[in-house]
Amino acid sequence: MAYWLVILGKLLAWILLVSSFLQQHFANGEPQVPCFFIFGDSFSDNGNNNNRATVAKANYQPYGIDFPNGTTGRFTNGRNLADFTAEKLGFPVDSIPPYANAADGSVGKILKGVNYASGGAGILTETGKTLGDLIPVDEQLINHQKTVSRIINALGNKNATQLLNKCIYSVAIGTNDYINYYHAHKFYPTSTPSQFAEILLQKLSQQLRTLHQRGARKIVVYGLGLLGCFPYAVKRYGANISGRVDKINEGVSLFDSGLKSLVSDLNNNLTNATFIFINSTGISLDSISGSITVSNAACCQVSELFTAPQCIPFAETCGNRIQYAFWDEVHPTEIAFSATAARAYRALLRTDSYPFDIQRLAQI
Repeated sequence: MAYWLVILGKLLAWILLVSSFLQQHFANGEPQVPCFFIFGDSFSDNGNNNNRATVAKANYQPYGIDFPNGTTGRFTNGRNLADFTAEKLGFPVDSIPPYANAADGSVGKILKGVNYASGGAGILTETGKTLGDLIPVDEQLINHQKTVSRIINALGNKNATQLLNKCIYSVAIGTNDYINYYHAHKFYPTSTPSQFAEILLQKLSQQLRTLHQRGARKIVVYGLGLLGCFPYAVKRYGANISGRVDKINEGVSLFDSGLKSLVSDLNNNLTNATFIFINSTGISLDSISGSITVSNAACCQVSELFTAPQCIPFAETCGNRIQYAFWDEVHPTEIAFSATAARAYRALLRTDSYPFDIQRLAQI
């Protein structure tokens, strides 16, 4: 008996030691990768649109009412998709600056990453132009090249390359190309949904290859969610018997299928590249959070105009926002973003990500 007590005592001591180490590791905020670079639209924007001439802004209340630093330009009530992913990777809250704040700052500000995302932006340069001065992906890549040049100047080419190769890059884009461009303005009136998806995929392929040329080796590419279920889409285009806008969801399905194939192709043809695809639609269909019970309405008060799906400044909000999937008529609530990011980081189902999840990507 005494022998087993000794063994048990040693085991408990080992468990406490490991627990203490893990707590210290995370308390010190040591990230799993040295830096995190973010490209995309309003699902990731953390303030890049604040001082630009555009209606696509969220630098006013009630946006940010649940964010630790208050209203910052995030298009939700708290943290967004990029924030939760950054935290999963071990970065402190709000430690990845928007490019608008980091472009002229010290080099130290950009060594842990930069957020280039812009609300309203799309894969296509012309997407969102009716909303004002946005930052499409091509321009986001130009901004990233400027960041890379600054890092090279500070660290030298070899050290900079080694750093950038280890970073994770997030690309979540395409929502506006469908909702605010293809279906809204019919700028491609002769394109079928299949043809338009191919146009987007060809353009995005070029952009992802450019990112690879600039040192990216670990790239997360998010598929599109069920855009036809967004309250704004239903209000603007009218629901089918399903309660959704089926023509939008059908187009999204074509895009997502092609995007998964594109990820496979890039992995096979680019040197040392590891791209992963996040199945946003599959995650949302699998009930991203048990607490969410309202998925057909905005939590905040929005304008009745079709062109204004965002919260009215200082609008009233629902009192039970953890039960709402949408903060305004387009953007998810913090709890919905949290659930999606959790499944992207650590897949619950094999279909959540391809060929594996963000946690595995960080370990490569």
